[in-house]
Amino acid sequence: MSIHHEFIQDIQPKLVEWRRQFHRNPELGFMEYETTYAIGKELEALGFTLYIGRDALKSTSRYGVPSSKEIQQHEANISSSMEEEWLNKMKGGHTGLVAVWNTGRTGDHLAFRFDIDALPIKEKADDQHLPYKKGFHSQNQGVMHACGHDGHTAIGLGLAHFIASHSSELNGKFTFLFQPAEEGGRGAKAMTDKGWLYEVDYFYSGHIGIQDLPVGTVAASTKGFLASSKWNVTFKGQSSHAGMKPEDGRNALLAAATAATQLYTIPRHSEGVSRINVGKLSAGNGRNIISDYGYLELETRGETKSINDYMQEQARRMIRSSADMHNVDATIDFVGETEPMICDDEMISIVKETCQSSSNIMHIINIANVSGSEDASFMMNAVQSHGGKATYMLFGTKLSDNHHSPAFDYEEEVLTVALDTYIHIVKGGHLFE
Repeated sequence: MSIHHEFIQDIQPKLVEWRRQFHRNPELGFMEYETTYAIGKELEALGFTLYIGRDALKSTSRYGVPSSKEIQQHEANISSSMEEEWLNKMKGGHTGLVAVWNTGRTGDHLAFRFDIDALPIKEKADDQHLPYKKGFHSQNQGVMHACGHDGHTAIGLGLAHFIASHSSELNGKFTFLFQPAEEGGRGAKAMTDKGWLYEVDYFYSGHIGIQDLPVGTVAASTKGFLASSKWNVTFKGQSSHAGMKPEDGRNALLAAATAATQLYTIPRHSEGVSRINVGKLSAGNGRNIISDYGYLELETRGETKSINDYMQEQARRMIRSSADMHNVDATIDFVGETEPMICDDEMISIVKETCQSSSNIMHIINIANVSGSEDASFMMNAVQSHGGKATYMLFGTKLSDNHHSPAFDYEEEVLTVALDTYIHIVKGGHLFE
């Protein structure tokens, strides 16, 4: 049995343990304090050089940062669970970390991105849902790892353990980006703008699931991730008594509702995929009050930047027109974005050639077609614009329900397959000679 195979066997229980630990304790974007701390202490013990807080990301490049009140409340709740020095570095929503391992020998610089945030979803609570049945369901009410980021984090830790324990066999440099706030396209740009990707030769990231594929199936690259923008829109009018003085009211509820429906009438673009979705609408004070407040959360998407720009331009027009129609004011807050991303064909052959000897990987697909959005696009595009190569992989698993569902779960065997993929990539192309 090879040393590599022994490593995979030995760390498999730990992968599951890590995954369940993070699943039990989910945190939303830019509030992943305990998650960052748990990752950091593990990597610190291995001997990685760590960059935390403002050392890991550019503060002003963060999108959609929670309110100061929300952040301060969360910091107060978790202050006793970590060292004060760590909390101070992360204060103000500066979560996530970058970890670097330099072998000291000339070789390629590889970067790996693993997202760590959860979603504002109340997890399903019945015995048909494995995390509930096995007792590792979310302990943070209304927050859930419903997209697999708990597994991504565990895979990243497993790869870090391999590199640390096999450093004498490797050359070059390895950078791990444990990224906050992927959901909503909010965190990757902040890490990218810090400069971590500008001298990277090869960039790898990936996702558990997305498509319902058998465990052991790996897609070496993906195609179809869309550019996107995320907006919060606030309509401000004038409240009034609906019976006695309706003429004095300026109805922000109607403006928000009008915008919500009319946004869907934007003509789709002939040159490629275009999308729009209003995911949240809230408004009103009471049945006899003309509402002075309306609020929307929405997103646009496009196959290219120009198509997404078109969708944004039309969305602004619809919002302004809806506000004018009801004589209210509208404010648009830009809270997240992603870019289009194209995987390098060269990376397909690297993944296939290096992973062909794996006993855990049963089938490698060249390209998986997808249609969501990913802020890893900022990292990939930065690597490629500086001469490096990049890919985004998928790791197959049967899905119990859709991503972002209260019943979302995956087969934990996929953790081993994904880790084995990364290890084969590291071993296959970057051994010390």
